[in-house]
Amino acid sequence: MAGGRRVGLGARACAALLLLAAPRAAQADYVADVRFAIEEVEKQCGTLLASKKIDWKKVSAPFLAEAEAVRTPEEHWRLLTRLVARLQDGHAEVQKGPAAGELQWPADPKGEKTGPGMFWCRSDGKLYVKNVWNDAERIGIQPGMEVVEVGGLPAAKWLDQRIAELADTISFSTPQHALFFATHWGLADYPGTKLPLVLKKAKGKKTERELTYGRSSSVAWGPAYPPSGLKAAREGKDDVTYGFTEKKYGYIHLRRCPGDLPELVDVALAEVGEARGLILDFRANGGGGFDHDAFLGRFVPSGKVFSSGHEFASAGPNPYGGPVVAIVDGNTRSAGETAAGLFKDDGRGYVIGESPTAGMSSQKTTIELPSKLFALYVSTASNKGRYNDGKGLEGVGVIPHRIVEYDPADLDEKIDTLIVAAEQLLAKFPQKDVRYDPRDHGWKP
Repeated sequence: MAGGRRVGLGARACAALLLLAAPRAAQADYVADVRFAIEEVEKQCGTLLASKKIDWKKVSAPFLAEAEAVRTPEEHWRLLTRLVARLQDGHAEVQKGPAAGELQWPADPKGEKTGPGMFWCRSDGKLYVKNVWNDAERIGIQPGMEVVEVGGLPAAKWLDQRIAELADTISFSTPQHALFFATHWGLADYPGTKLPLVLKKAKGKKTERELTYGRSSSVAWGPAYPPSGLKAAREGKDDVTYGFTEKKYGYIHLRRCPGDLPELVDVALAEVGEARGLILDFRANGGGGFDHDAFLGRFVPSGKVFSSGHEFASAGPNPYGGPVVAIVDGNTRSAGETAAGLFKDDGRGYVIGESPTAGMSSQKTTIELPSKLFALYVSTASNKGRYNDGKGLEGVGVIPHRIVEYDPADLDEKIDTLIVAAEQLLAKFPQKDVRYDPRDHGWKP
C-alpha cells in the first residue's frame, strides 16, 4: 500500500520483473547440483555401476572440483554431460529442466560435422574399409582396403584416441558399442578437414590418399551389401525392408523397431514366408518400442505355442515357422537388442554377428537436480534379466552363437560376408544349438 492506495502492476511492469528474475538460473549453485547428481547416481544406479565395475567415487570426484569453475548454465550443461558419460550407459543424457527456459546447447563455432563417405570394420584385429561413396570413392578408396595409418598414426592407435575423445562426452554401454560408433558416426569431421590415410589392398602395396571432407551422411545403415531388389514394408520408409538372397532364402532387414513392427513383419512375410529359411538382419537397428510377444508370434506357426520358459503364441496372418538366422552387430541397440535376443536367449533362431550387440537395454529413471536447470536420465537396471544367465542385456548385449567378421576379400567383391554365412547356416542348420525345432511345430518347407 502507498498513501492508502493499492499499487497495481501493469503488463509491462510484470514483464520487466520477469526479465529481472530470469538471470537467477545463472546464479544456481552448480557445485551443489554436481554433488547431488553424484550422490543420487550412486544410490539409484549402484547395481549397474557394480556390474560394469565402475568405481563411481573415483571417476566422479574430479567433477566436483571442476564445478567450482563453472560460471554459466551452458558450462554446467557441458560438465554434467561429461559426468554422465562416465556411467557407460548408452541411454543416459542430460535433459533440460523447468528453470532452463529457452537455453540451447552451445553452437559449435566450427559448424556441423559431416561423414567422410566411408565406414570401417575390424577383422582379425585390423581395420578395413567396409563401404565407400562420395568423397572417399572419388579419391580411389575401395572396399576391402586395410586402413594402415590415419593422420600419421597407426590406424589402431588413431582409433583408440578417437574412441577416448568421443567417450568424454558420449556414454557408451560397452566396448563394442564404442567401436561401432567410432567406425561409423565417429568418423565424421568438419567440411574441409583433410585426413591423410595410408591404405593397403590385399596382396598389394601401400598407397597414400588424402581425403577432404565434403558432405556425406555418417549414419550407419547396417549390412555392407544387402541383397538387391529389397522392398519397403512401409512406403517411403526403411524401417523394415525385405526380399530374397541370391540363394533364394528369405531376407528381412529390421532397421528400426516402430510400434507397429509386428504388422510390418506381416507385410514382409506375405512375400518371403514360403522360403525354406529366413535371415533376419538387425544390423544398425536403432531401437524403438513394440510388443515383443506379438513380434515373436510372427515366427511361430498358426495355432502353435513356443515355450522357452516364456510362452509365445502364434500371431499374425502369415506366421513363419522355419529355421531363422539372425545377424547383429555393435550398432544393434536398445529395442533392437531385445528383439534379437528373442532369437538367441529365448532360442527361436541362430545368431551371428561381428560382435555382441551394443548392450544398451535398460530400465530408466529421471533425477531432477536442485537448481531445476537440468535432470539426468539414467539407467537403473538391465532389461531382459533372463538373458545372459541372469545378467540381462545392459552392459553385455546379445552374444552371438558365432562371431563372423567381414572377409576383406568379400568386401573387395562387394559381398556381405555375414549374409553368405547365414545362407550357409540355413543350408545346414545347426539345430543342436537352437531350442526351437521347426519339426516340433509342424513346419514343413
